[in-house]
Amino acid sequence: MDDIYVKLISNIKDSSLNDLETIIKAYELANKLHEGQFRQSGEPYINHPLEVAYILSEMNADSDTICAALLHDVLEDSDISKEELSKEFNETVAELIDGVTKISKLNFADNKEANMANTRKIITSITKDVRIIIIKLADRLHNMRTMEHKEEFKQKENSLETMEIFVPLAYYIGAYRIKTELEDLSLKYLKPDMYKKLEKKKIIIEKESEKCLTEMLETIGILLESHNIPYEIKVRAKNIYGIYKRVTSGDKLYDIHDLLSLKIMVENISQCYQALGLIHSKYRPINDKFKDYICNHKTNMYKSLHTTVFGSDEHLVQTQIRTFKMDKVASFGLTAYWDLKNNNAREEMQKDLTEKFQFFESLSEINIMCADNQEFVRQVKTELFADRIYIYTPKGEIIELPKGATPIDLAYKIHTDIGNTMIGVLVNNENVPVDYKLQNKDIVRIITDELSYGPREEWVPLVVTSTAKRRIKEFRNTFNEVSG
Repeated sequence: MDDIYVKLISNIKDSSLNDLETIIKAYELANKLHEGQFRQSGEPYINHPLEVAYILSEMNADSDTICAALLHDVLEDSDISKEELSKEFNETVAELIDGVTKISKLNFADNKEANMANTRKIITSITKDVRIIIIKLADRLHNMRTMEHKEEFKQKENSLETMEIFVPLAYYIGAYRIKTELEDLSLKYLKPDMYKKLEKKKIIIEKESEKCLTEMLETIGILLESHNIPYEIKVRAKNIYGIYKRVTSGDKLYDIHDLLSLKIMVENISQCYQALGLIHSKYRPINDKFKDYICNHKTNMYKSLHTTVFGSDEHLVQTQIRTFKMDKVASFGLTAYWDLKNNNAREEMQKDLTEKFQFFESLSEINIMCADNQEFVRQVKTELFADRIYIYTPKGEIIELPKGATPIDLAYKIHTDIGNTMIGVLVNNENVPVDYKLQNKDIVRIITDELSYGPREEWVPLVVTSTAKRRIKEFRNTFNEVSG
């Protein structure tokens, strides 16, 4: 405890966003309220909130978030009330703590109903304050790091929940480092033999690739220096779960082109493209492995250039080229705003989440449509947390949709008026029916006519998104009222 407390205080002192006195006060209260409580490992319970707070301090989190992390279990594990916490600290801290606190099981008929309600509370909290999700992710991360003290059934149950709920949430807010660690920790308990096997093979490949990577690091460094481009280069290895997904889908380990990557950080976008040209002048690229995520960023705001080249000894090496700012967002997602936006971080997080992240509107729509908690969780898992496809509009915009979506889903995702006036669709310049299942990377043009009859009732079973279902039903209800 002493070590982690010292490290936490050290991180806080280095941050301009933190009120050290208030955070120490939060720690002292948490320590008092958790006195006599122990984890299954036998260690004092206060170690857990301390570790959660430390994880968040590594992200340069603000004082309210760290205070809430230190106190995140006190409403559930002690007699203190939300109102008392608000008086002791402020309303924001109390709301954050309440946001991460489970709803009492006494309010429900059975455990399943309680679990569904709490899952919904976790997921929808992002619409109120994204920091609630960030605290929950840090909480889950530490719990997964210390899972060895639980029985096997609980290890697998928690790992499955992590994969189904927390990994997608980490992905959607762009928190790549948390996402990949949660994936690996979950795989470790869900498929321990496979995890150990892949871990050993990964170490062997990394050792075999050491000479190639050292040569590339040196050569690329000389190229960038000769053109006066300030840079930093890091080696990135694909996480074990990422390898597992590729292997189980039929790929051979040595053919995974992004198993090893070089992350090249430069100061501005023009230098990204200049660095790309320099790398291609020295190392032969694989044309169909080039991705420009700067021009067309991912739906969670990830930006980078990806190119896979032949290194020495015929090793395939992916290089990721981005600015220093892009690298922070790529690693930490919205949590990088604490470092990039300083005192406006929380407002900018919520603003960008609402305006720029495609999943936010879909989540809000599902929340409106589903009165039943079980129905809500099922729809979120189907529509948002399952396999995704990425569709291009004729203007090159990327639209994210669930696998199995049709052109009708796409039309309503773009705009309600597009869906209501759709009369046809072109996919990759060919006419297709409205019930066509869209495929990843399809280029889709929706044909509209303002004098169209409008969406048909028979369209409802053809769509998978809540937005499309709701808009079609609204249009038909209005139409029937007017015509009746």
